[in-house]
Amino acid sequence: MAQHETSPSPAKTPVSALAAALLTMVLWASAFVAIRHIGESVRPGPLALGRLLIGAVALLAVVAFRREGLPPRAAWPGIAGMGVFWFGLYMVALNWGEQHTDAGTAALLIGAGPLLVALLAGFLLHEGFPRPLLIGLAVAFVGAALAGASSGGGDSAVLGVLLCLAAAAGHAVGVIFQKPALSHASPLQITAYASTIGAIACLPFAGQLFTDLSHASAGNWAGVVYLGLLPTALAFWTWSYALAHMPAGRLGAVTYIVPAITVLLAWPTLGEFPSGLALAGGALCLVGVGLSRRQPKTAPESASSPAPEEPPFAEPAAVGEPVDVSGPARATRD
Repeated sequence: MAQHETSPSPAKTPVSALAAALLTMVLWASAFVAIRHIGESVRPGPLALGRLLIGAVALLAVVAFRREGLPPRAAWPGIAGMGVFWFGLYMVALNWGEQHTDAGTAALLIGAGPLLVALLAGFLLHEGFPRPLLIGLAVAFVGAALAGASSGGGDSAVLGVLLCLAAAAGHAVGVIFQKPALSHASPLQITAYASTIGAIACLPFAGQLFTDLSHASAGNWAGVVYLGLLPTALAFWTWSYALAHMPAGRLGAVTYIVPAITVLLAWPTLGEFPSGLALAGGALCLVGVGLSRRQPKTAPESASSPAPEEPPFAEPAAVGEPVDVSGPARATRD
């Protein structure tokens, strides 16, 4: 069985990789703005279905072009779970949440995803609950509470926060499913077929999608196509390229700029800017994520040894888009 080493060299990061990483962040940030705009005409479930159908078709076309075929049987449980939770639940919950909160606040809340991944990994993968994780969880909880109290929308604002956190939880569960699948199938196979399963899970919204799009403007049609082709399909490729040429930890840190880009894009296009309390709450969520990722102090005798790279499944969630699709620093099987 062939092994393909995908670890990037830490010595040098090409400019093209940095450009790919930046493009990925901009595409993912733009998705929050597009969802907020299109959500006025297309309901949450139908929007998720339309986006996934387009993204899945594009990715499956690439799979066919590269002749990668079907993943092995052992990969399918993880692919199925990833498709239902990461692509299906995540996208429906995020679309719904953005009907009740602004794009910038949603992006900040989704940034708590990696913390939930680490928490679930402690329960389901028996990876433990180190003190930094518990401290980070407490800080992020306070941040989410502040974000929920930041709007005068009352129950509607709280619902938006809860739905965004549910989306982050869906992403976290999907990552837990994805981790073992990466040992059996290529990143492209996993992403393409998981998005297909996500689309199948959203098929009950097909009738609503037809109704909503039949009354939607050309701009909203274009928005759905944009979400499927660029933040979903193209961003996978640019992220994969960057991850192949950059250390995973360094690239993971770049994802923290997504909420800032989202706010900058939403301000002129939607006329939205999160309140000071929402910004503070979202910032606390990201601080909580950062605290949870701190490494425990090593014993003195190992202090001179380089710290091991964190597992790729624990990388930041890139606030709203599948990020760990290329299995950094991991050998994948044919």
